[in-house]
Amino acid sequence: MTHHQMDALVEGHYRAEETGDLEAIVDGFLPQAEHDVAGRPGGPLHGGDQIRGFYRELLGELRIDRFEPVRRWYGDDHVVDESVLHATAVGHPFGMDGRGRPVQVRFLHIFDFEDGLIQRESAWLDLAAVQQQLSP
Repeated sequence: MTHHQMDALVEGHYRAEETGDLEAIVDGFLPQAEHDVAGRPGGPLHGGDQIRGFYRELLGELRIDRFEPVRRWYGDDHVVDESVLHATAVGHPFGMDGRGRPVQVRFLHIFDFEDGLIQRESAWLDLAAVQQQLSP
């Protein structure tokens, strides 16, 4: 894949998160794709139904306002994306009371691609920063 094609998939994924478009999120993944967030109980998710369920729950707790790009590294069939997530904690994201407060957190994503779609997404976030921002 070209850098342009990888960028289009990643940016499309982020825009779908920002708009809460669950179908667009799932459409960016292969049907048998894997989704993993470091530290999430239960291990990686597989397939569109599980991925849709994760995002339905996440976006009900955390309104994604935008992703601020920091840097991106490319391989032949993957991209590593570092960005800052700007969001509003509208529920209880990550088990913490949001009370409508803004949150900014560094994110590291690794997207693996196959056949022009996302085959695997792995994400790490600075959960300590979220805890600090949402502490009473």
